[in-house]
Amino acid sequence: MLKPSPYGWISQYFIGFFFAYGVYLPFWALWFKDQGVSAADVGVLMGLGFATRCVANLVLTPRIHKAEHLIPALRGLSVAALAFVVFHLFTGGSFWMMALATVLFNLCCGPIVPLSDAMANYYARLKMLDYGRTRLWGSVAFIAGSLAVGYLVKLYGANMIIYTALVGVAFSILVAVRHPAPMPVTQQTRHQPRPKLGQLLCEWPVVKFLLLVALLQGSHAAYYAFSSIYWKEAGHSEAVIGYLWSLGVAAEVLLFAGSKRLFAGWSLRAMFVVAALGVMARWGMTASTTAIAALVMIQLLHGVTFAIAHIAAIQYIQHAEPHKMVALQALYNAIPLGAFIALMTTLSGWGYEQWGAGVFWAMAAMGALALLIRVEEHPGSVHDGMAEKAEAKAQN
Repeated sequence: MLKPSPYGWISQYFIGFFFAYGVYLPFWALWFKDQGVSAADVGVLMGLGFATRCVANLVLTPRIHKAEHLIPALRGLSVAALAFVVFHLFTGGSFWMMALATVLFNLCCGPIVPLSDAMANYYARLKMLDYGRTRLWGSVAFIAGSLAVGYLVKLYGANMIIYTALVGVAFSILVAVRHPAPMPVTQQTRHQPRPKLGQLLCEWPVVKFLLLVALLQGSHAAYYAFSSIYWKEAGHSEAVIGYLWSLGVAAEVLLFAGSKRLFAGWSLRAMFVVAALGVMARWGMTASTTAIAALVMIQLLHGVTFAIAHIAAIQYIQHAEPHKMVALQALYNAIPLGAFIALMTTLSGWGYEQWGAGVFWAMAAMGALALLIRVEEHPGSVHDGMAEKAEAKAQN
């Protein structure tokens, strides 16, 4: 059987996983509600999922630090995730059984994101793929999953949320059983011990990196939790709100697709500054207006506030020492994308209750704070981009 390329293997895995995640993130709460769970308990269950993913990325993910272990780990986690999605169908309306299903599923789901990103980073370092063009398929699949499940639930009921997620996870398993050519293998000739997360958190450059991306990505907390409510209260229909969310992800896809050409030769500092300025502009506009033309511009800025910040973070991790890559990926997913967003979501709830749309000014202020943090370049990070640009010109 013909072996897939690294780009083919990883992009197809992203399609399966993020299709399922596009079902999980927007619609899992609706499934809990359909099971008779109160609104307060739905919040507890969803919060439990975020907390479990954070713990999984701090405890489980860093243990898989060799490149040759990435594919076996993704296979095992995907099979376990499939089993625990099915387990939801047998919870019988019991809150505690649903809590157990939530914990078990997120223990698998949490490490899948950083480990699949780590695998993409491995091949990107070897110039075998472009991370942005690979990752964009995850964003496309997220949109497809969200649209598909919304249509199916309307026709056949809330259990289609579970069944649709199963399709995505099952596809990722079918992809994962194949062997890409070449298989990932640890490159260094001498043994490098797995770095302890506590040691990395004592390195000031790592702390600054995590703080910077926490401010940039954490600024999305009020958007994730309250933008739909805010826009609905302003008189926009659910259909318009759905289109606005899709527009934001579409902007993200376009940035991922053109990232290699757009940002060749850019320093990490320049990318983070652009993302921070985008944060200030986007959330300042969100706090100021709900006019539809402005909302279109606000959503197009998602490519700047999320995608550019994420691409810069991935480049920082790619240029770290190879034995630190998975640990840094785990910290990135656990702290800025996990614990900090969970904290800011909680604070945003209090802020929205007190100030309404004024809470978005607090999100804009996080962009201003991000401008004050300078992350050191890894050796070769800018020069690699320059080299790729020169190589592209030579080929042309």
